[in-house]
Amino acid sequence: MSKWIRFHLDIGQCMLIIDHSNNVAGLYLHIPFCRQACTYCDFHFSTRTDGMDDLLVAMQREMAQRAHEVRGGSIGTIYFGGGTPSLVPLENLSTLMGDIRTRLSVAPDAEVTLEANPDDITAERLTEWRSIGITRLSLGTQSFRDERLRFMGRAHDSAQALRSIALIAKAGLASWTIDLLYGLPGMTIAEWDEQLTIALDHGMPHLSAYCLTLEARTALAHQVKKGLVHMPGDDDQSAQFDRLMDRMEVAGLDHYEISNFGLPGHHSRHNSSYWEGVPYLGIGPSAHSYNGRVRRWNVSNNARYIHAVEKGEAYWESEELTAAQRTNERLLTGLRTLAGVALDQLEMDAVARNSSAVQRHVSNGHLLLVEGRLVLSKAGRHFADRIASDLFVIDDDR
Repeated sequence: MSKWIRFHLDIGQCMLIIDHSNNVAGLYLHIPFCRQACTYCDFHFSTRTDGMDDLLVAMQREMAQRAHEVRGGSIGTIYFGGGTPSLVPLENLSTLMGDIRTRLSVAPDAEVTLEANPDDITAERLTEWRSIGITRLSLGTQSFRDERLRFMGRAHDSAQALRSIALIAKAGLASWTIDLLYGLPGMTIAEWDEQLTIALDHGMPHLSAYCLTLEARTALAHQVKKGLVHMPGDDDQSAQFDRLMDRMEVAGLDHYEISNFGLPGHHSRHNSSYWEGVPYLGIGPSAHSYNGRVRRWNVSNNARYIHAVEKGEAYWESEELTAAQRTNERLLTGLRTLAGVALDQLEMDAVARNSSAVQRHVSNGHLLLVEGRLVLSKAGRHFADRIASDLFVIDDDR
């Protein structure tokens, strides 16, 4: 599972009921290569691309070894994440897509997303990506200000960001989205308004907006520790989140997940499957998989991954989740969504076990009980993780 930065703020006044009767598995492929390191990123990546061919071959081998895990079902979503998948030459991407369709049953209307950076976007590449089956692009814009992009360590500039969006809007893709960051050091409401206005004026059908968080072992964490950068306070970040929600509501974009906003028909089907607990298969170094009971994650080291796949050695770890862990995960991910959590989908009765916490959050207007579902109010979206943790259950046998 991949996004440029993790989001720890915290969704939904109106109701969206999701039908699980036609759920199909998702496929995630982690492409761990980037032109340069972003100051805030702690995902697995490498700025050395000389081993790309060997790694892509290993990913094909892993897919061949694990194709049986999705037999009997079809792949409804495919997501090329990273890293920067737009760095992969078209020939290699085409080979991967062909291998996926050969080894796995892919739904005819599958959503196929490619994460891309503005500096990789050309009209020719967009046409080529469409020709091999890419239906959706996720553009790592992050900001429309050059000084912010330099601070983040991004490889593109604001002019490239605007040009790439204009090209994507004309490319005929089924959908596309851009990423923006807020909660940046020194960011004002005026600056954040400017960023949102630019994005909306360019006709984006979907926005992923993430609050900058401080991750250990990143360049940003080092800068903060040295006193070179000062992170904003909670009040500033909260005010920017409120402005984000208000602006997207006026623009008609559904706030369907805590950090995701989309016009009707443009919600990310792949990411929605994560939040709804649908099984998915993860291929590549550091990729995670989930089959409904067991969570598995691959080694976060390219050389070790390639060697182990070639030699038939273990390159992953796994954990079978208990009933309590599965319940807690549904609470944590479900409360982030517009639909909330259906109580009859929880294996353990979190409401009865945490009745006082439920009553407290309902009384302060942060949590709603609507037609058998737990849903966050607009005010409660600021505290999704905290509310979810207050409702966590403990295994009876532990």
